Amino acid sequence: METFSKKEKEKARQKKRKDKEEKKEDRKANAVKGQRLDEMLAYVDENGNISSTPPDPRKKKRIDQEDIQIGVAKQEPGAPQDLIRQGVVTFFNDSKGYGFIKDLQSQESIFVHINGLKDAISEHDKVSFSIEMTPKGPNAVDVSKQVAEAPKPVVEAPKQAV
Repeated sequence: METFSKKEKEKARQKKRKDKEEKKEDRKANAVKGQRLDEMLAYVDENGNISSTPPDPRKKKRIDQEDIQIGVAKQEPGAPQDLIRQGVVTFFNDSKGYGFIKDLQSQESIFVHINGLKDAISEHDKVSFSIEMTPKGPNAVDVSKQVAEAPKPVVEAPKQAV
């Protein structure tokens, strides 16, 4: 005894199989075989655009291998005052011992570990720190909290009797 749902599932399978066969036949009918090599090639012009025509050999530029720079240029260490950065703690988790500092100079987020702290910090603290490059990226070390200068009290001069 076949139930209604079994019949419907079988109909759906048959329809899916039929659609698949139709797609296969359509692909075979529209397949472009036996293209010539020059029809299959694509060229890149001097502006980096893909084109079907080969580039003009007169526009070809000669570049020496020595002029090609591979990799990132080495950064020269800056002056000592550039090595100490200022930033704001955007996130810090005391229990896990890590957080992130937003560098005020470059606006990049820099990882900080509890081992790199000189003073205890919390979120939204202004800090000064140095950057150490690690295999995973920049890491803030020698992190110390900046002490906010207290506003100077306004002292009025004593009024003189006239």
